[in-house]
Amino acid sequence: MRNDETIKELIIHLSHLGYSKSTQYQVPACIKEFLIQTNKTIVNIKQADILSFLEYLQYRPLMRSEGLLSESMIHHYIYALKLFFSWLEQTSQITSNPISNIKFKKPTYTPRQPLTQQEIKQLFKAAANTKEIATLHLFYSCGLRRTEAVDLNTNDIHFGTQLLYVREGKNSKRRVVPINKSVKKAFEMYLRNRYNPHKEEAFMLNSIGVRMRGDIFNKTLKNIISKSEINHLKDKVSLHHLRHSIATHLLENGMSIEFVREFLGHSNLEATQIYTKVNKKMLNFK
Repeated sequence: MRNDETIKELIIHLSHLGYSKSTQYQVPACIKEFLIQTNKTIVNIKQADILSFLEYLQYRPLMRSEGLLSESMIHHYIYALKLFFSWLEQTSQITSNPISNIKFKKPTYTPRQPLTQQEIKQLFKAAANTKEIATLHLFYSCGLRRTEAVDLNTNDIHFGTQLLYVREGKNSKRRVVPINKSVKKAFEMYLRNRYNPHKEEAFMLNSIGVRMRGDIFNKTLKNIISKSEINHLKDKVSLHHLRHSIATHLLENGMSIEFVREFLGHSNLEATQIYTKVNKKMLNFK
């Protein structure tokens, strides 16, 4: 089987197992880059080829900005390779797993600091149009992940009951997110003003009227930050910081951890408990 055919089979395998759409895209993308760099058929790949590729990743520049791959991103490649070769072995496409005896060190993660409520207010104050305001509400007020915002359709928002439905979150987990009156109003204003010549079902559209990609959401947030009083944080704040911040603020305001777990779509409380470790003095509640 040719490498490109194997990639297609891998995508089908991930889909059947219920992996998220982002994983169905990211894992094959990592494997495709590996196979191009290795320039070998799958049955001829050895442990040395994997080690050589990992060394290449240490110096591989980013595609859309300056700099090199982060330790976390390299770990994503390792995860993809482990998943790939395990699948090849299970389906008897290879007789031995070349990655099975390689030991990897765990990546070190810098704790993500939430924004204060005052900093969140500064972002909303800097938002210049209905699209920017809607973007902040999706990731802060609704606590969505990036892929969830990309996949969100207009009919997933029920304005009458003030509920937003995440049809397929992480690990295919569905959930319902309540929205308050100000969020409802902001979303309605965005819908009235957006450019939708193709009658797209997607909620957030880009400048040419098609579904907004994740990188455009990122650029939108960076643009808002650059106009705000916290522009010094432009390179440190991501979309996920907004999700992290709303979780922290809800807990600090006395919301139960179980409610926050459901709000975020976590499968277990352990994932939510990291938000209970914030420094309360950082937060400025009115």
